[in-house]
Amino acid sequence: MTAKARISLTGTDPQKVDAVCSQIKMISERTGVNLNGPIPLPTKRLVVPCRKSPDGEGTETWERWEMRVHKRLIDLDADERALRQLMRIEVPDGVNIEIVLRT
Repeated sequence: MTAKARISLTGTDPQKVDAVCSQIKMISERTGVNLNGPIPLPTKRLVVPCRKSPDGEGTETWERWEMRVHKRLIDLDADERALRQLMRIEVPDGVNIEIVLRT
């Protein structure tokens, strides 16, 4: 049985996350490694309500600030050449990548 690398990508900008996913797809096609995914996981919404007026006087008007966290999951066969190329990917700001090797 071969080892697998589970790659989880998280970020606030879905275009950047998908761009990294497409780079990983290109690596798997070049090296001939089996790839499952990218699987889109549910988007997490972080909502912060805050009062508009700083002093508490006046009408109660609220602003709702929201940040969305997009997640993708990719399973890749753990080939040494593919993992070496995977480490060279330039990950843009705002995208976190986590690689876990599983047997």
